[in-house]
Amino acid sequence: MLKFILYIILGYFLFRFITGFVIPVFRTGKQIKRQFNDMQQRMEEQMRQQQAAASNNAPQAEKPSPATPAGEYIDFEEVK
Repeated sequence: MLKFILYIILGYFLFRFITGFVIPVFRTGKQIKRQFNDMQQRMEEQMRQQQAAASNNAPQAEKPSPATPAGEYIDFEEVK
């Protein structure tokens, strides 16, 4: 009879430990992983959007227009 009561008390404390500590820790770990994955997906989406915007707004290769026609001589005076 005493063993039976001891097993019930031990079972009660084991149940309290599992429901009070193990399950919340498991749920918290699961929630942290989910939030981390969500944040990672948002960052990847943001990177894709930035890359798409950068490729759309890339400056077109323009030929530099010369300020003076080639072969023209410009005379400079020295300033002292």
